[in-house]
Amino acid sequence: MKSNQTFGQAIEALKEGKMVSREGWNGKGMFVFRQVPSQVPADIIPKMTSLPQALKEALSKRGVPITYQNQFCIVNPDSSLHGWQPSGADTMSTDWCIHAEHVIAGETVGTAKPL
Repeated sequence: MKSNQTFGQAIEALKEGKMVSREGWNGKGMFVFRQVPSQVPADIIPKMTSLPQALKEALSKRGVPITYQNQFCIVNPDSSLHGWQPSGADTMSTDWCIHAEHVIAGETVGTAKPL
């Protein structure tokens, strides 16, 4: 793991599929990753358990795939995932850590296909 990195270096690592965290975060075991951009086929949308029923119905009426892109997620110590946006303090900090582990480009789960 590389420590004492800038936010810019952390962003570049996220673009490469790596995970990043900050030394200054209170929760140990927390890290951020960039969701792999992917597309979910229109016929899969009604079967998705991560979307509310009303949204699935509205998206299904469109008849086109949905696309996930340019999203960051934070993983908490209990393995729960939440959308994440950096704070001003995050962007100015130099205590970023770049983890050796990475998400392999094109890695997907289920029927989504990488973009």
